[in-house]
Amino acid sequence: MRTMRPATQAYAEEFVTEPEAFERARERGETLGCVPVGLGTGAALRMLAAGVHAHSVVEIGSGAGVSGLWLLWGMPDDGVLTTIDIDPEHQRAARQAYAEAGVPAQRTRVISGSALDVMPRLADGSYDMVLIDGEKSEYPQYVEQALRLLRPGGLLAIDNMLWHDRVADPAIRDETTSTLRDLGKTLRDDPDLSTALLPIGDGLLTAVKH
Repeated sequence: MRTMRPATQAYAEEFVTEPEAFERARERGETLGCVPVGLGTGAALRMLAAGVHAHSVVEIGSGAGVSGLWLLWGMPDDGVLTTIDIDPEHQRAARQAYAEAGVPAQRTRVISGSALDVMPRLADGSYDMVLIDGEKSEYPQYVEQALRLLRPGGLLAIDNMLWHDRVADPAIRDETTSTLRDLGKTLRDDPDLSTALLPIGDGLLTAVKH
């Protein structure tokens, strides 16, 4: 198996350029310390949203609006993004990002609060796509709720599933790394899902619900 050279990986990550409104949202996110998704991950989210014709998307963790902007870019013009974040500052930054990008207010539903409190109140099988990018220790619980929310043929996307190159090293067994590694294997082996782990950004796990 050929290993990707750093220059090739960087080229792929930056292959799709980012609009100015996205760049400003990224800068705000980095200032707030919420680590928005990278260019490569954003481009993949846009493609995935377009691929499943995602009219209704749930996002766990707003990333100051960066990931939401990429998702909205791939969604149809009448698509609605529901974004959940426990940090009010991150949500305010997300609202600013959507407004600066010209996203109509009716296309976003911004909910402040714990995802584990909010997700159970959302309707079963009503969403085309769920993106998880929140508290790592809660990923298994997010996934349980996400699979309930997705329609058949819906797409689950989970960011940070390589966790700074730690997941691939079996000698690293801290709690967060072990949680993400075990979750990835569980989803990979689930017969009700078609799963792939994409080596972009910090690792984007994708799964289609059968």
